Amino acid sequence: MKRWEFWLGVLVSILFLWLALRGLHLDDFWSALQTANYWWLLPGVGVYFIGVWVRAWRWHYLLGPIKKISTREMFPITTIGYMGNNIYPARAGEVLRAVILKRKQGVPVSASLATIIVERIFDGVVMLAFVFVNLPELAKLTADSGFVGNIQDVAIYGTLAFFSALVIFLLAAMFPQVTVRVGDWFIQRVVPLRWREKLTGFMHKFLSGLASLRSPLNILMVFFTSLIIWLLETLKYWFVMHAFPFEVSFFALMLMNGIVNLATTIPSAPGYIGTFDAPGIAVLSAYGVDQAMATGYTLVLHVALWVPITLLGAWFLTHEGIKWSDTLRAETVEKEQ
Repeated sequence: MKRWEFWLGVLVSILFLWLALRGLHLDDFWSALQTANYWWLLPGVGVYFIGVWVRAWRWHYLLGPIKKISTREMFPITTIGYMGNNIYPARAGEVLRAVILKRKQGVPVSASLATIIVERIFDGVVMLAFVFVNLPELAKLTADSGFVGNIQDVAIYGTLAFFSALVIFLLAAMFPQVTVRVGDWFIQRVVPLRWREKLTGFMHKFLSGLASLRSPLNILMVFFTSLIIWLLETLKYWFVMHAFPFEVSFFALMLMNGIVNLATTIPSAPGYIGTFDAPGIAVLSAYGVDQAMATGYTLVLHVALWVPITLLGAWFLTHEGIKWSDTLRAETVEKEQ
């Protein structure tokens, strides 16, 4: 809490919450929560955890060239990482799971971080695909629906950013020797002497984490797996929707899923408070859902996404004999910087 990034995230969350809740009638909101059939959350949580298992399989697949680790062993570490993302700022859970993987399996942190970044790039590509499938619907997302700015421009710039990152990583993976020469040239001429050796070692280990991208078949496998993961998460959106007396198409929920997850890349308070909620309410409002109903649904969905994985991750953290000690915290912060 002493870091300025934390307080910046809090301010961003407050701004997005104000955008989401302005004009909301609390009586109507409370009525929407009271009339919901919360049994629909159970199948939603079930398909979400299937998606988490697929995430663990994808990570196991990406780490295959470095070390063969079963999905069963990867699943607890994956849930711990997502728990960390939910309760610590700046997505510290990504670094946390890399640190824990090193402790348990001896995989270098820099190599596993490379695979985690690859995951995030492919996730971003799928999210943008969800948005572009519904491109004609984006015209509905105006300031009247509570969404500020032109989401079409955001989608275009986001596409350029994610695909540029994907191309860079693919080139680095396919031409590792060229990448090393370029990296060494840069390090020798730009980086201060005292950091050169450490940065060179990091670069070599990081490139080893990209080894899975050297095969076109592997690239297609990771993309297909990422697509399955996010379709399963959209299915959770669909199940939770049935708890409330409104209905939009599955494609509308894909659009909502894509937009809210792209928005959660914006720095915010832990748990993506506000950055998840405001865009989600805006999408539903654009489809004609009453603000109170859209707010109730988005809040319940947010809680259903946050609580189960956070509790399971915390349970695995203790069950695996790993303590969130000062040493682990310091190691995570050090790797994050």
